[in-house]
Amino acid sequence: MNLNTEAQKNNTYDAIVVGTGISGGWAAKELTEKGLKTLVLERGRMVKHPDYPTATKDPWEFENADRPTQHDLERQGVQNRTGYTIKQSTKHWFVDDVDNPYSETKRFDWMRGYHVGGRSITWGRQSYRLGDMDFGANAKDGVAVDWPVRYAEMSPWYDYVEQYIGVSGSVEGLPQLPDGKFLPPMELTCVELDLKKSMKEKFGRALTIGRTAHLTAPLAHSPQRGTCQFRNLCSRGCPYGAYFSSLSSTLVAAEKTGNMTLRPNSIVHGLIYDEKKGKATGVRIQDAETGEQTEFYANVIFLCASTFGSTSIMLNSISDRFPNGFGNDSGELGCNIMDHHLNVGASGEIAGFEDKYLSGRRANGFYIPRYRNVANDKRDYLRGFGYQGGGSRQGWQRMVAELSIGKELKDAAMAPGMWSIGMGGFGEILPYHENKVTLNKDKKDKYGLPTLTFDAEIKENEIRMRKDMQNDAAEMLEAAGAKNIRSHNGAYGPGLGIHEMGTARMGKDPKTSVLNKFNQVHACKNVFVTDGSFMTSAACVNPSLTYMAFTARAVDHAVSELKKGNI
Repeated sequence: MNLNTEAQKNNTYDAIVVGTGISGGWAAKELTEKGLKTLVLERGRMVKHPDYPTATKDPWEFENADRPTQHDLERQGVQNRTGYTIKQSTKHWFVDDVDNPYSETKRFDWMRGYHVGGRSITWGRQSYRLGDMDFGANAKDGVAVDWPVRYAEMSPWYDYVEQYIGVSGSVEGLPQLPDGKFLPPMELTCVELDLKKSMKEKFGRALTIGRTAHLTAPLAHSPQRGTCQFRNLCSRGCPYGAYFSSLSSTLVAAEKTGNMTLRPNSIVHGLIYDEKKGKATGVRIQDAETGEQTEFYANVIFLCASTFGSTSIMLNSISDRFPNGFGNDSGELGCNIMDHHLNVGASGEIAGFEDKYLSGRRANGFYIPRYRNVANDKRDYLRGFGYQGGGSRQGWQRMVAELSIGKELKDAAMAPGMWSIGMGGFGEILPYHENKVTLNKDKKDKYGLPTLTFDAEIKENEIRMRKDMQNDAAEMLEAAGAKNIRSHNGAYGPGLGIHEMGTARMGKDPKTSVLNKFNQVHACKNVFVTDGSFMTSAACVNPSLTYMAFTARAVDHAVSELKKGNI
């Protein structure tokens, strides 16, 4: 018996999925439910639902008052500099920057978590569709390349994933923000309702409750998931499964089929390309714990390792056929980095609602859909922005800075504070070819593998847009009667929105894009890339729902093509 042949046979599957986050979980679910024996590879440690170590802890149970220690800052300083993450309650969901370094020509905030479930544990859960305006934007504006799909093609797939993950929201009938299949919406607070009324009357603009992947009603097909408890501790992981994550939803479905083999601590660092067959035959992995190198084989491969994870694998997969990176005939691999620019908006205080309060801790806010460069509105920049925000009333925490004592302190702590409201903009960034990421073979990570170097920035179009994002927010709050309005337009570096996209974009022409309309690598039809890499433009809405819809569609196409013998 040939031992090598036997080993290859044992390491061969129908399909391989790289990554277990938003896209990887969906690829695993769809492939296994369609009957394919599927190996799912995750570079990080094993995590199982509902085993989230800090999910039910009280504030006083955390060391250092839930703040980072000096040791934490030494190990996770890059992850912490955004202000998002490094607390005792959440630091385990983010990478160690010393072990997993990267380089930046200009500041780039790369937020990552290496574990089963990936960033589906920590994502913001806002779930919006791209519409006709978005899919047609590049062609209309003469920017970059045209999307090879339109909304009519994607609408049924949005339906499909929304009904599976559970998205609560309100139907609004806006062409720039297509409605979906929604669970009951969460409630707006009294001051948010007042702002909504003012905006409609004075500006003709809409405000709606955020469309969020939280269960406000049970899902019959996912009995393991409970409804939202309004704790607003989502960043720790939800033991109730109320918000969508691959751990509580898609990976559960994949496991149920009996067709999934999940292998954590498996760092995929290259694709295996067969020159004679003209297709990829598998992947090379390094065990994160032992350093052992192994090869796995399959008929079809889905890269879902996150935008820069998948791009890194492709850039590192060099062969005679692909000397500049796997599938990189166009020279676009690693280019066209997009995100959503933010850290701009306004806030203010609202009087007149002292007899009202709110119930629970809503893990959601309001959303103001794009209204600039829509219909007859024309600005001195392309594309537009939306706002996410919220209105709430101060509680006892405001007393921390007060000097009162005794009865005076008790009485003050019993009474709610003032109402306030704020909104922050999320603006579209155009796909600039020169915004890129490259492989750095001189700087290795803990595992001896090449790292990445980022070179990206916003340009004049986005800078002009930010002026409107700041001024419009203040103007709308002023029109609603807010006082002590504070507007801001702070520093922004790409990556801060944690919506990285575009480095293996899809398009109609292999000369100017990496993937076709079904997320297939133009030059290698049995490799699919369905994380944010494929995005051709960014729109101004949170992109994760779009990743899910395209992943489900890509798997449907892949299995159909496999059955026909085309891949």
